[in-house]
Amino acid sequence: MIGFGLPNGRPLLTHRKLPEAAMGPPYFYYENVALAPRGVWDTISRFLYDIEPEFVDSKFFCAAARKRGYIHNLPIHNRFPLLPLPPRTIFEAFPMTKKWWPSWDTRTHLNCLQTCTASAKLTERIRSALADSDDPPSHNTRQFVINECRKWNLVWVGLHKVAPLEPDEIEMLLGFPRNHTRGGGSSRTERYKSLGNSFQVDTVAYHLSVLKDMFPNGITMLSLFSGIGGAEVALHRLGIHLKAVVSVEISEVNRNIVRSWWEQTNQTGTLIDIADVQQLNGDKLEQLIHTFGGFDLVVGGSPCNNLSGSNRVSRDGLEGKHSALFYDYFRILDLVKNIMGKES
Repeated sequence: MIGFGLPNGRPLLTHRKLPEAAMGPPYFYYENVALAPRGVWDTISRFLYDIEPEFVDSKFFCAAARKRGYIHNLPIHNRFPLLPLPPRTIFEAFPMTKKWWPSWDTRTHLNCLQTCTASAKLTERIRSALADSDDPPSHNTRQFVINECRKWNLVWVGLHKVAPLEPDEIEMLLGFPRNHTRGGGSSRTERYKSLGNSFQVDTVAYHLSVLKDMFPNGITMLSLFSGIGGAEVALHRLGIHLKAVVSVEISEVNRNIVRSWWEQTNQTGTLIDIADVQQLNGDKLEQLIHTFGGFDLVVGGSPCNNLSGSNRVSRDGLEGKHSALFYDYFRILDLVKNIMGKES
């Protein structure tokens, strides 16, 4: 789970040969959960021009794990990390917790950040179990507490007291600016949901950093399943001007967040919102390509609802209702490549 290399480390590959059909323009970048059902990544790779996935865990970039697979046709050399480097461990990210952290909780990184959070009833159960236990607690009590802390990413905030992460803290771990998901007036519950489904910005920015020298005058991007704009934030933090972004996102809450960020960061380019990827047919794409002169980058991470290991009810792979939207990513990317190929 370290991809083709990490910041300040030797690349694991010195060369990779892309199939001719995969070569840009445009460049493309696709993301989804790494630990998908058997055969899913083989299928994704087959549709995306037989490119080998790059699997990366964001624990090498921040204090929280996020195991993801990426298929892209970007160069893999001369990447560079975002600065300043983010906190890499729990204590670096949350130094105030060290005072209360028990020696038997050996976590150094948080698990993957989720779309929901632990209940007050659970944190009270943990407090009561520890208050009623010996010091140190019994093996069974420790096991119960550690399992729940790992599952829900609970941190120590007092004697016998754990608490879930606040949305602002999750934003920091994921590389977003403070209050990013407050944009558009989203509720606390909506903020957790939006963040749990987002990119980890530092990881994505490391991959996209190769574009900075390639597009010194800025970039035009088609952003599919945009979420809260992780790719847009990554490019902005890399200092790459966003000349135009066509953002396709079904959630009105997320569209409002991206629009709010766009305005707050004084972007001078053009932002176009589209609600549904299925609205993007050949005619619409031809119109957009004619308007902007083509896309430099097509980026997206289709829904993982039916792929995620935490989903034990409808883990139906790419045939699931939500995760089947991957095929729309491929459909749109292939249309863009064909239309741009005709116009070049």
